[in-house]
Amino acid sequence: MTDLSSDSTKIAGVVDVIRTKRDGGRLSDAQIDWTIAAYTRGEIADEQMSALAMAILLRGMDTAEIARWTAAMIASGERLDLSGVARPTVDKHSTGGVGDKITLPLTPLVAACGAAVPQLSGRGLGHTGGTLDKLESIPGWRADLTNARFVDQLRDVGAVICAAGDGLAPADRKLYALRDVTGTVEAIPLIASSIMSKKIAEGTGALVLDVKVGSGAFMASVADARQLARTMVDLGTAHGVRTVALLTDMSTPLGRAVGNAVEVTEAVEVLAGGGPADVVDLTLALAREMLAAAGLPDADPAAALRDGRAMDTWRAMIAAQGGNPHAPLPVAAETELVRADRDGYVAAVDARAIGVAAWRLGAGRARKEDPVSAAAGVILHRRPGEQVRAGDPLVELRADDPDRIADVLPALSGGFGPTDPVQLTDAPPAATELVVDRIA
Repeated sequence: MTDLSSDSTKIAGVVDVIRTKRDGGRLSDAQIDWTIAAYTRGEIADEQMSALAMAILLRGMDTAEIARWTAAMIASGERLDLSGVARPTVDKHSTGGVGDKITLPLTPLVAACGAAVPQLSGRGLGHTGGTLDKLESIPGWRADLTNARFVDQLRDVGAVICAAGDGLAPADRKLYALRDVTGTVEAIPLIASSIMSKKIAEGTGALVLDVKVGSGAFMASVADARQLARTMVDLGTAHGVRTVALLTDMSTPLGRAVGNAVEVTEAVEVLAGGGPADVVDLTLALAREMLAAAGLPDADPAAALRDGRAMDTWRAMIAAQGGNPHAPLPVAAETELVRADRDGYVAAVDARAIGVAAWRLGAGRARKEDPVSAAAGVILHRRPGEQVRAGDPLVELRADDPDRIADVLPALSGGFGPTDPVQLTDAPPAATELVVDRIA
């Protein structure tokens, strides 16, 4: 193998690593350690890491490679010490979905029940939304906190949602943004190591994973979702973090709002005791798992929604990070309604198609440096199982630029047959389960 420690052979070294994985070989511990450290230092160019990420997507990694890759990501930076936080710590992570605003009501809800939730979140990735992008639609809210401020807020409020600090798994910060624009988001080894390196480095005592499966998820099949869940649960357990995963359906967007500010609005509705039933149900299911993992199985998250404790914690959390929880949120300048062309029932709303539409309207990014629109997004006026009459609104498109709506509209208004993003039928569809499986 090439001497990866020699400055004169760095280019040859990374090409050797790329070729090894391209040809289906197994990366050695030394190759993995060097690659992550060198990429973090800027000695491996983005185009070279892009080639390696694609090779990993196509060729995969075995269990030992994934474990070493994750350990190297953790070792690329510092680890937080949360031992000074009196409450038990528990975090949650979603693998990414459409309309997946669950982190927003869930974090203050679990904190209101007695746990401390150190929630490190990310930005939009591909057709899925990012929690930080959503929260940044709140005037004044800051995603970046120092480690000291992070721990202080966890002690004082019990809940933090923020970006991973520069010193926490910095290799993942670089690779996460790169995957979004190189078609390598779906690689199970890269998903697992990305999520678990941050979660282990943040110092949480327990972790609940929401692994999405379906058309709007990065894992379209239940088998792939189970493989990802099993990989992450095993990684967490090996590092001393109590870890459990729920497989949840992402064939249909969660709730009725897909975007940034529109999802914050819907999350606040849930905290106020309302909101769409599927968002409430999943929030409560994950809250119960988190509280059990934190050693608080008798806590009642439904009661914390009803009596206002969760809303109080939300407001304190937003204010602690500079945001005004009472401020009006951005509103799109342009809107367009897609209406039903006949009577019937909504049989399906394809999550991926809606996610792509929101992305093209401005709610997501095509390149890692792109800004996102706080106001852009999609509102579902009808969800699967609901009855419609000809002329009823089905989907509402929101954007700051009318050209973006004109670009998206044909894909959603061309028809409502069995291959279209929104499907209408004469009879109501069969009900589906939101929680597909549990992996522990």
